[in-house]
Amino acid sequence: MADELKQLEEKLWAAADKLRTESGLKSTQYSTPVLGLIFLRFASNKYDKFKDEIEAEYAASQNTRNPKTREEIALSKVGFYLPEESRFDYLLSLSEQEDIPRKIKEAMEGIEQYKPELVGSLPKEEYFNLEPKGDNYSIRDYSLTASLLKIINTIPKNLSGDIFGKVYEFFLGKFASSEGKGGGEYYTPTSVVRLMVEMIEPFHGRILDPACGSGGMFVQSADFVQRSSANPDNISVYGIEKEGETVKLARMNMFLHGLNNHIVHGNSYYSDPHNSYGSFDFVMANPPFNGDDVSYDKVKDDRRFNEYGIPKNKTKSKNKDSETVPNANYLWINQFATALNDTGRAALVMASIATDAGKSEAEIRARLVEDGIVSAMLSLPSNMFYSVTLPATLWFFDKARRDDKRVLFINARNTYRQVDRAHREFTDEHIANLVCIRHLYQGNEVQWHLLMSHYDMRISELNQKYEEAVEQNNRISAEAEDFLIKNPKKNLSQELKKKLETSNTELQETQKQLEYMTSMRQWLVDNFPEGKYRDVVGLCKAATIEEIREQDYSLNPGRYVGVSFDIEDKNDFKEAMQALSEELTILNFEGQKLMKQILDKLSLLGI
Repeated sequence: MADELKQLEEKLWAAADKLRTESGLKSTQYSTPVLGLIFLRFASNKYDKFKDEIEAEYAASQNTRNPKTREEIALSKVGFYLPEESRFDYLLSLSEQEDIPRKIKEAMEGIEQYKPELVGSLPKEEYFNLEPKGDNYSIRDYSLTASLLKIINTIPKNLSGDIFGKVYEFFLGKFASSEGKGGGEYYTPTSVVRLMVEMIEPFHGRILDPACGSGGMFVQSADFVQRSSANPDNISVYGIEKEGETVKLARMNMFLHGLNNHIVHGNSYYSDPHNSYGSFDFVMANPPFNGDDVSYDKVKDDRRFNEYGIPKNKTKSKNKDSETVPNANYLWINQFATALNDTGRAALVMASIATDAGKSEAEIRARLVEDGIVSAMLSLPSNMFYSVTLPATLWFFDKARRDDKRVLFINARNTYRQVDRAHREFTDEHIANLVCIRHLYQGNEVQWHLLMSHYDMRISELNQKYEEAVEQNNRISAEAEDFLIKNPKKNLSQELKKKLETSNTELQETQKQLEYMTSMRQWLVDNFPEGKYRDVVGLCKAATIEEIREQDYSLNPGRYVGVSFDIEDKNDFKEAMQALSEELTILNFEGQKLMKQILDKLSLLGI
């Protein structure tokens, strides 16, 4: 199913992006309308599954003393009512000469009428910007919007809400990548969020994200709960987002994932709509880094920020009325620490510079460490985000473990898969191995044995698959060789060529997967023999409070695990050059294949 979903996502994106390119629109103009139609397709699919039941109950109730309306029945069965004009199939049936943008707007308004929490969150006016305008545009032609509807219509109707949510998240990520820095403001790459979630395990309770973007932290929390065979209804999510357009994306995202949410439009520096102080079981976010425009006077008396201290300029500002906090990183850090209840846990992304920041920030950091709230620090590779290329650090808080004032430091800067020249990500196995360090550190050796069993099973499956691929490849190769021996003057048929090429590709891919899975298992064995935690030079270190004091309360993992980040930066350059070399090899290979195809064509023409 995972492979089928990936193929569907890539096919949808290729078609949608081709249409965007041909239209000349920017990703920022195009993304919201596309995501809105995915939302609408999901709502229609969900409603259609209950439509017959709704109609049957409606008809049966008309002859009773208390006849029901379709709206009442739909709300009890589906959670919302969808008027005929709000259904995807109705929009799809419109001709390209009809005013499709207006019809889509009316469809969205029809949903909002019966789903009050979505009022103002669904795209409407954006569809009027898709079609060309100007003096030469006199014919009513809505072909672009009609084509977009047809592309979204290729999403199969039998998909579950969970799969629709994954398609929506996939498109969010693709648009974020296309938009670069702008996209990074609303989207944190899924693999980073998954690592954060699995490190703090939000099984239940209230979750806060005070810079929630499109809601990825909440989605991954719900996925984690579901994978753990628990009930996602056990969590309730609370978000704050300063960009109004992004709030819309988040609310649609929550609807697609079936999450009841409390996402509000606001600025977390100056407002606390969820009364966060000491109220939450979990807090997660990827807040903006290094903000320098926060008014000191507006936050100085807020207990969310001043419990551990507020960053302050050492010299008084000449203009007292405009004094600002020199760097807002520690406002976010404070907010996370103070929002937790007595057993709360938190995970946040923060600029790496904050781990060693001096002056008033160093004093705040010392108080946090001495309080025992900091449980772990993990350095990320560079190029993991769309908005910044510099490496960041994950901070983890755990109030239930504050008596144990050790901090687990993990260096993950060299743990990644290169997605393309500019982006990296964690694989599922990277996440599992990194999280296993935390489990072992906390004395949970069961997780190590479960992970080893998983690797053993996957390696066994891949070994069998590899043997079958070798056997198939040998059979097809023998068939091709036999043909050429019997027909020395003929070329292989296109069908046989394709079979041979496909067989070779499958063999190489299976071998690559087998080698990768074996290396992931070996990494676990080499670093933690017999499933026991130990400090590993270059990877992890459980530092005592005394060791942290000796380092002037630095929370930079490199200081403790025995790695110079200067050396790592050189490694980053070396790895980048290796990635470019690999890309060049692929391009050369593709060039050779193309040249062979050209020569084959020429030989057929007798040239």
